Amino acid sequence: MKSLLSLLRRPLMYVFGLSFFVNLLLLAPALFMLQIFDRVLSSQSGATLLVLLLGMVVALGLTMALDYLRSRLQGVTGNMVAEQLSPAVTQVMLARSARRTGHGTSEELRDVASLRNLLSAHGLLALFDVPWAFVYVAVIWLAHPMLGMAAFAASLLMLGLAIVNDRITRRDIESLQREAARSTRYLEASMQNAEVVQSLGMGGALIAQWRQLNARVAALQRPTARKSVAMAVITRTTRQMVQILMQSLGAYLVISGEGTPGIMVATTILLGRALSPVEQIIGSWRVLAEARLAFGRLGDLLDAADSEPVRMPLPPPTGRLQASGLVYRPPESERMILGGVSLSLEAGESLAIVGSSGAGKSTLVRLLTGLWQPNAGIVRLDHVDLAQWGREELGPWLGYVPQDVELFAGTVAENIARLGKVDSEMVVRAARRAGVHELILALPDGYDTVIDTTGVMLSPGQRQRIALARALYGDPRLLVLDEPNSNLDGAGELALGEALKALKGQVTVIAVTHRSTLVQHMDKMLVLEAGRVQQYGSVAEVMQAMQQPARKTGSGQVVVAMPRAADIAPHAGPIHRPSALEEKVS
Repeated sequence: MKSLLSLLRRPLMYVFGLSFFVNLLLLAPALFMLQIFDRVLSSQSGATLLVLLLGMVVALGLTMALDYLRSRLQGVTGNMVAEQLSPAVTQVMLARSARRTGHGTSEELRDVASLRNLLSAHGLLALFDVPWAFVYVAVIWLAHPMLGMAAFAASLLMLGLAIVNDRITRRDIESLQREAARSTRYLEASMQNAEVVQSLGMGGALIAQWRQLNARVAALQRPTARKSVAMAVITRTTRQMVQILMQSLGAYLVISGEGTPGIMVATTILLGRALSPVEQIIGSWRVLAEARLAFGRLGDLLDAADSEPVRMPLPPPTGRLQASGLVYRPPESERMILGGVSLSLEAGESLAIVGSSGAGKSTLVRLLTGLWQPNAGIVRLDHVDLAQWGREELGPWLGYVPQDVELFAGTVAENIARLGKVDSEMVVRAARRAGVHELILALPDGYDTVIDTTGVMLSPGQRQRIALARALYGDPRLLVLDEPNSNLDGAGELALGEALKALKGQVTVIAVTHRSTLVQHMDKMLVLEAGRVQQYGSVAEVMQAMQQPARKTGSGQVVVAMPRAADIAPHAGPIHRPSALEEKVS
């Protein structure tokens, strides 16, 4: 935010400078009226009237040009805010969304929009015009001290109304923003499950829940609107009363011979100009308040991101992975998901992670990829704490297929190339390594097939296989697969098995699976139960022990019965038959 303020300082100074000249030129109408009443009417001089009229035309023309430049520069400043903040905020949003379950929201980008709206609203210009109220009051004072004191008292009264407006609406606006954000988050999260909602006929119930949240927003909005409108009306009425009193005081001075009609009219115009910015600020108070709250939230968000130190570039990893005593408890929760999980893989080794649903397998995967940080314990890649790797630096060396595969809008080639510059040779190489090259060629436009809501519809299995190609793009040293065969058919299973065979000894592979068909391609196996390691060792050792009661290995690790390899039907491809352990964990 400091760099943003430094960037905005120059254009805002230009806006302030233009405001100076605009407000200086706005003295012209008052001086024009003064000369009309005190000179033209008394002298009956048409030439004087013509000169004054030409002068006013020039002054108003300059005012129009400068005001246009000021407003355009204000809009450019708003665009600078969006261009400066949006990429940084989006980067932080991506990191925060990856660290927590569920889909992220766009609240932070709405805060950026609030700041942009502030810099495009008249309320900001009114803030620059407020200091000129004292200049107008000083000019009125020069005309007559009694009029100056009345103008000064009126200005203090209007400023007092602005402060009162802030005091009585600040908390209401903050509460309104929180509830509105909650309602928006609920709707955004629900839209992610639109298919389920439509299929199960849950639309009415979902809308009813959303309307309940909106009812809370409306309940808060009504008193906030009442207070804001009441203060705006009071401000306008007060301003009109003050001007009437100012005209009455000016008329009294004219009657008593202490002033002229020109002074009475000119000071009334100047007072209206002095009080106008305060009235505009109160009328735009909600925009100003929302922008102030947005600035505070964005400041906290970006300052926390800036507090992370700049990491020294590290050499490419070989793929050696160690995890020691990993403990994870979700934020604001007392339930421990993982407790004391440890494992070790040499470069090129592979590990199968199995366990019942809710055992903590996906949580362990997120810790091993560095998406989440453990509450205790450490994950090391080539003896380096995973937290010391920058995400942009680690990304090319890491392949990851999540449990819920989502592809991005774009072509198949762009998805495999991770949305970067498409290198056709590397894209095809990754597709061949994943065994999906022929599948892609069979698509309507091959690698140029567009993936979006209006393009070709890919099955979950096809998406999963393309996601594997994306994970293998480049030269990853660590490949993490979270149930990569959950949606695959027989051909997909065989292609995945062949890909894992080809990666043996070259890439460190970690695969979460409920099927024993992948286990035969792995070097080691780890079984989780309620967040704790129940078995860990080589596949051969565990398979040998599966027919025996629980025992300890030579290293002291407990090994119990494990799944049998799935039977293969020669005519129908792999057929999964649950083993004793799979029946247990399921």
